[in-house]
Amino acid sequence: MPDVIKETITTREDNSATEEVPLKRDATSYQTAGYLVYFVFGLLEILLGFRFVLKLLGANPATSFVDFIYNLSSVFVAPFEGIFNASLAKGDVTTSVFEPATLVALIVYILIAWGIVALIRLASGQQQND
Repeated sequence: MPDVIKETITTREDNSATEEVPLKRDATSYQTAGYLVYFVFGLLEILLGFRFVLKLLGANPATSFVDFIYNLSSVFVAPFEGIFNASLAKGDVTTSVFEPATLVALIVYILIAWGIVALIRLASGQQQND
């Protein structure tokens, strides 16, 4: 368990009651870089998750929101297309698409984010406890 820096504070005016509370520490630049990587890749994962669900539910690509999601995410899914074939399920009104390329992209980008953060932690030279 890491050592926690504590500060003694006085809770009464007569100085009779004191307690120790942990001090807040600012994140190092390496930690901030790691948080930024997780934030950016988290946004990408959300985008790809939306794409996967919209395709699976057969969302209408003529609507502006669905079209926006498909166009924005297609750049990130393109490297993984063709690895597995997509499955189509045609209904009366919609066509549901199970798109494995999006699932592969989700997994690959999670691993890339984890690897980048691991490299940042190695470069920091500090032991991380999480």
